[in-house]
Amino acid sequence: MPFLNSVQVAAIDSTHIWHPYAAPGAPALQVLRTDGAYLELANGQRVIDGMSSWWAACHGHSHPRLVAAAKDQIDRFSHVMFGGLTHEPAARLTANLLELTNHQYAQVFYSDSGSVAVEVAVKMALQCSPPGRTKLLTWRSGYHGDTFAAMSVCDPEGGMHSMWKGILAEQIFAPAPPTEGASAKQRAEYLDKFESFITEEVAAVIIEPGVQGAGGMRFHDLELVAGVRELCDKHGILLIADEIATGFGRAGELFMTQAAGITPDIMCVGKALTGGFISLAATLATQKVAETMQPPALMHGPTFMANPLSCAVAAESTAMISEGTWRADVARIEQGLRAGLSDAPGTTRVRGAIGVLEMDHDVDMEATTAAALEEGVWLRPFGRLIYTMPPYICTDEEVARICRAVVAAGEVA
Repeated sequence: MPFLNSVQVAAIDSTHIWHPYAAPGAPALQVLRTDGAYLELANGQRVIDGMSSWWAACHGHSHPRLVAAAKDQIDRFSHVMFGGLTHEPAARLTANLLELTNHQYAQVFYSDSGSVAVEVAVKMALQCSPPGRTKLLTWRSGYHGDTFAAMSVCDPEGGMHSMWKGILAEQIFAPAPPTEGASAKQRAEYLDKFESFITEEVAAVIIEPGVQGAGGMRFHDLELVAGVRELCDKHGILLIADEIATGFGRAGELFMTQAAGITPDIMCVGKALTGGFISLAATLATQKVAETMQPPALMHGPTFMANPLSCAVAAESTAMISEGTWRADVARIEQGLRAGLSDAPGTTRVRGAIGVLEMDHDVDMEATTAAALEEGVWLRPFGRLIYTMPPYICTDEEVARICRAVVAAGEVA
């Protein structure tokens, strides 16, 4: 079949294709190609991807090193099953991940998406826990994905998954953590309250460290993360850190748990793992977890687990992260976001290469998106939030333009 033209694509899309969190027929802009920080649209616009395509394309799109890694691997083989077989790209990526995490982990499990990485982490925790410990504890305003175990630890009221109440496993929810800048007294009081939710049913605690993402784009102090680690140790339960959104420098640190001075028992990574090139996620576990799991085999096996093409690209992406140039880029972007959003309407907050404008009402998605596009930027607001996570390669001018787009969107929200 020949390639479809733009009119044919639009017709098929509007008639037959579902988009995330949208009814059939929802409008969608057609992308023809990508280049660095930019998306080239079928309508002729060339716009900055201010979302890094849902926070993943940290190196920008079509980065030559990632393209070269993919082309090299596809000439060898694109996929083999991981049951009973292994390959060099998975070994190389694993070595990179162990190095980036200071060899605090002993085992790595690969899956297709961040949500599945959380599912795997939950299974690990439950396989490590004695009978009766079957629940997870988390704090409100969190988001961990759209599959069932992941949905069960998302905020049950303020999140996207309240419609599944009564079907999802019922987990335990502490109040949302105090936001960044809380006093030592406020943090101590919160941790005391959090501890009161640890019961004999709890197998593990799961949190997004430092930044709560799609549950509200809330930031909190890393002392709280360290405090939760201490509580888990005190009560003999596991800590799962969901670093899918924050990992690989997005929030200004390589990993927020490292910045907090702690090692979770289980850590989930994804999104920027492949630089947004192709889907892949990983769940890392300590030696303690690997030795405690019963049965010792993890009862999970995605068909495309450790896909060689994905692993080859991720190995190159993590090599780029290890080189460290992102540190200066993220610091520069953070400075630009702080300056550019200083006069925005509503409440603003910035951490690393994350900029958030929160309104006091749900925004008009169509109007805000159109306003951002007028400034030459693609944004995807939700709820009360207009936010951006620029690719690390963005120039100062591109960051300034993103900020103008956020402000323009806020003015019509």
